[in-house]
Amino acid sequence: MKKYSYLLGFLILAAVGACSGEKRDSAAEETVETVLPDKINEVTVMKLELTDFQHELISNGTLSARRHADLRFESPEPVAAIHVKNGDRVREGQPLAELATFRLANRTAQAKDALERAKLDLQDVLIGQGFALEDSSGVPPATMQLVRTRSGYNQALAQYDAALYEEQHAVLKAPFDGMVANLFSKPFNMASTAEAFCTLIDPRSLEASFTVLENELPMIREGDRVLVTPFALPGETTEGRISEINPLVDENGMVRVKASVAHAGKLFEGMKVRVSILRSLPRQYVIPKEAVVLRSGKQVVFTLEGDRALWVYVQTGLENASSYTVVDGLKEGDTVITGGNVNLAHESPVTVVR
Repeated sequence: MKKYSYLLGFLILAAVGACSGEKRDSAAEETVETVLPDKINEVTVMKLELTDFQHELISNGTLSARRHADLRFESPEPVAAIHVKNGDRVREGQPLAELATFRLANRTAQAKDALERAKLDLQDVLIGQGFALEDSSGVPPATMQLVRTRSGYNQALAQYDAALYEEQHAVLKAPFDGMVANLFSKPFNMASTAEAFCTLIDPRSLEASFTVLENELPMIREGDRVLVTPFALPGETTEGRISEINPLVDENGMVRVKASVAHAGKLFEGMKVRVSILRSLPRQYVIPKEAVVLRSGKQVVFTLEGDRALWVYVQTGLENASSYTVVDGLKEGDTVITGGNVNLAHESPVTVVR
């Protein structure tokens, strides 16, 4: 009897275990269905057509002014007055600073006196040669040159002109409209003729100087549009035009290019800038960069055929910040999938959304 009791208990446990297993299998199936739903990929598309492509080259450069002058005094005299400060805007001919003129005027007076004495000596020599100073036009040129040298007139005249020039340039004036910079001198200190007293910059004549690779040279030309953005002011972008291409490739394979920049009040000489060179190329097949994905290291674009995505190998050409040109693999009229293509496979079912 005891043997039959054990057998009956074993059968009951086996039946209960089988029921539990069926419930677990059913729960697992429900979980998989919930995690891996059968959903069709949603994509965005575009029709491939010939259009203009904005080719873009990126380079880094520096701003400088075409009209830039380091101004110096002609004489080492004390600075009597300074009329401007750094950052001031000045007009052409406006006085910037002036020197004490006592010694300058004195030297001019002495030089003038020496010139008058040399003139008298010149007259004595001419009389000795049988000519009068009032009739100097009748003196042969060779004789006049000899007389002027022997009397010291030429030397006295040169010294007088130099003294008068220094006195007249005791006032430093702006040679053009611009902005004062690098003014560090103080009044009553001795002016230096070796170092610049100040710098005058015309902020309306700014240009960006940058380099391009020699293999990029055929892609640019004078007059191409550029966008200049200072690294210090990312939101300030100014337009310009390429004004100069240096016809020389340096030892690093770079070519120096300059672009005139439109006047902008927040740009200063010496700023480091990012330069985008833009050129419109007509009749190109253009697709957004999002349309290109990599498969096994190769560029792939998915096109739409009916409700299926087809895998197409492509070769891209030029690029800018947002687009590629397509050299091979696509033809005009193809419907290119531009979004939702990251997880697609060949002949994946898709639905187009707008």
